[in-house]
Amino acid sequence: PGNGYDVPIYKKPDDLVSFDPATEKQLNLKYGRKVQGKPTEYFTRREIEEGALRGRGLEIVWLKSWVDAFFIHVQGSGRIRFEDGSTMRLAYGAKTGQPYTGIGGLLVERGILTKDNMSMQALRKWMKDNPGSARELMWENKSFVFFREVKVDDPALGAPGAQKVSLTPLRSMAIDRSLWMFGTPIWLDAKVPSGPAGEMQSFRHLMIAQDTGTAIKGHVRGDVYWGWGDKASLIAGHMKSPGTMIVLLPKNLATSLLNAR
Repeated sequence: PGNGYDVPIYKKPDDLVSFDPATEKQLNLKYGRKVQGKPTEYFTRREIEEGALRGRGLEIVWLKSWVDAFFIHVQGSGRIRFEDGSTMRLAYGAKTGQPYTGIGGLLVERGILTKDNMSMQALRKWMKDNPGSARELMWENKSFVFFREVKVDDPALGAPGAQKVSLTPLRSMAIDRSLWMFGTPIWLDAKVPSGPAGEMQSFRHLMIAQDTGTAIKGHVRGDVYWGWGDKASLIAGHMKSPGTMIVLLPKNLATSLLNAR
């Protein structure tokens, strides 16, 4: 820390625990902590960022920007580039169990941005132009993510997904884990903002379900892994297209599901 690097990325704390089914149902929380033996919710994003975990030796690395740290939380993984040119790979470690709130949606609800002009880039610009309000906005998403450092020999490999494999750009997809199994092949037909001037182009690919995320809910909701770097960031930041998902299942399973309807 120091010299402008004052934003910590944390590893999982020892007092973060998974609750048993009865406690989860009672508190409506899957994760939390115990205080004097009593289960309770874990610290919020604001409480953590204001020092709730300070002094416990949980820091993996320090960043310059709260906004950069926030987006690593949203993405669930990241690459940290040091001043000497070396890199560190971060993978998802755990989350607090606090509710996730999409802050871009809050700005749309409040009339600050619109659905048409909302993108990761537009959100970042607003946060840069309004640093004080941006900090307050980020705190409205109480969810907080912890990370772990991963050693990857081949820098061309993608981020590790929830299936415990390196994700493949344009082929790996995040799905609602409560509805679909990892490894499921999915045919995706959509439009992608990847033309020279940002125009929409056809995207028709066979994908494999290899990741998941807190905000991914529903049978036909999914996130494509675009990779890393400026081009991937540009596509991912503007991607919000409707499309068609066709899940490919073994014939016997598909028939049994149809008969059960």
